[in-house]
Amino acid sequence: MTTLNPSTLRRLKKLRQIPSVWEGDRRVITPGFPDSHDSDPDAKGECIIWVDGTEGIVRAMDLVSSDMGPEAVVRTLLRAMEHPHSATIPARPQKIVVCNREIQFFLRGVLQDLGIVVDYDPVLPLIEEIFRGLQEVAGNRPPQLPEGQAEALHQVAAQLWQDAPWEHLNEEKIITVALNYGDVDTLYVSILGMLGMEYGILMYRSLESLKTFRQRVLAADDSPEQLEEAFLEQDCFFVTFDQDDEAEDFDEAIAADGVLPSFGNLHPLEGMRPMLDEEEAIAVWLALTALHRFFQANLKALSGEQFPAISSNYRLPNPKDGKKKVAVTVSTQPELSQELEAMASEMEGLDSEGWNSSFPFPPTLRDDLIPHEAFYSLGALPWETLTMLRSTIKIHHEAEAEFPMTGDGFPVLLIQTSRPKALELISKLDAVGGAAAICFNPGEDPLANIRYDLGILQAGNGEMFLFGEFQEEDPVHVQARKKWDQRCKKTKGHCGLVIAKGFKGANRGNPNLGDMMALFEVRSLSSSDLGLGPLELVPKFY
Repeated sequence: MTTLNPSTLRRLKKLRQIPSVWEGDRRVITPGFPDSHDSDPDAKGECIIWVDGTEGIVRAMDLVSSDMGPEAVVRTLLRAMEHPHSATIPARPQKIVVCNREIQFFLRGVLQDLGIVVDYDPVLPLIEEIFRGLQEVAGNRPPQLPEGQAEALHQVAAQLWQDAPWEHLNEEKIITVALNYGDVDTLYVSILGMLGMEYGILMYRSLESLKTFRQRVLAADDSPEQLEEAFLEQDCFFVTFDQDDEAEDFDEAIAADGVLPSFGNLHPLEGMRPMLDEEEAIAVWLALTALHRFFQANLKALSGEQFPAISSNYRLPNPKDGKKKVAVTVSTQPELSQELEAMASEMEGLDSEGWNSSFPFPPTLRDDLIPHEAFYSLGALPWETLTMLRSTIKIHHEAEAEFPMTGDGFPVLLIQTSRPKALELISKLDAVGGAAAICFNPGEDPLANIRYDLGILQAGNGEMFLFGEFQEEDPVHVQARKKWDQRCKKTKGHCGLVIAKGFKGANRGNPNLGDMMALFEVRSLSSSDLGLGPLELVPKFY
């Protein structure tokens, strides 16, 4: 049996023991229970609760999976002692009472050195009252969707999932849906999912909210606090597609259509509300139904680089009165989309200026190739993966000559960014003759006495691009560079450049084959091959 370690026992014995009796139990939670996963009614979980019966207060409560052992009960009990929920002091009880024999025997063994009596009682009145109250609250919670609209909304969501508009439209290509239903006038629609991270449709109630959100996200510079604040201040309806928990990854869920649509509302004064009332649900259904019809007729025309002006009118049945029709107009907004793209380009340009190296670049050394927020690292592909990648990847520049496949893998420089920026990077490389070589050159900041190892990518036309600045004393880079040189020696100077998408997803730094978009088999050059000599940092004065 698991026991408390000596240091934990010493810490708990220092707590004052109070003359009180605590009640504790674990109960299976039902769908709709507070903080349970409403989206999955079959999910099995339990609530563990510890109550001070003398004071009548809850000291600790946890939601856990039903397959967790009795250790979970102990963890919650220890929190009840050391970090109680209520505004009360940490303490040890004189006695605890449970209504489960198995838990009683387990706790007796665990707590035997703490001077706490563990008793059994088949009925715990205070626990029963608390759980009954929680279930009543859960039972009174409104559903995510009104009963009359739930089936229709899930049906149109399934149709939109099959349309997959995110394969053709990015979030800056805006479509308007003019409803004029109830208090909803025109919705500004933004499609999520082209980056392959989160799929959904945002329907902004005003153009001001859309623009303000885009500006704040671009200015947030990946700050979690600023991004969260910008997210909560949107004014929109939304439908997102979440992965089925039983699928191992989103690709598997997509293949099996194992996705669950979630509907809700965002407002600056209300935050996120994961439910819709009847009028909201009808407005969302009308908008999504019109979008589905629009995508069926026009999605192929929207797939090119140009975003054409297209408008379509629909007459949809009014769910509240089947004899009446609601006129809906769906239109693309090319000028607005250009404005948003220009906004993003302007912010990106400012960010790039902030990233620019202060090293003096020779005429052939540039730093405008790699996206500023891209993830890059030195590593190796297993030989089996390289063989498979060669036969499956669409963009592949083969090595000029065969090389030995020895060592622990094929040395590669991984550059991982978003899908649109990966495509842009590949296009830029094509314009300069592709990638030809990867090399490193020394650099130095004489004022700070810091030496750098500058990562350089040489293009097919001879131009050179900076992809990274590494401090020579960085132990991570030192080890990575050592392995890089060893691997390149075993491959007779052959290495690779892999360009991949998914830099913000779960596969960041470790893309799977589906994330890899281009493979360039290149040469590894030394600093003497470059002929640049050491580069010195030039201070900037503002």
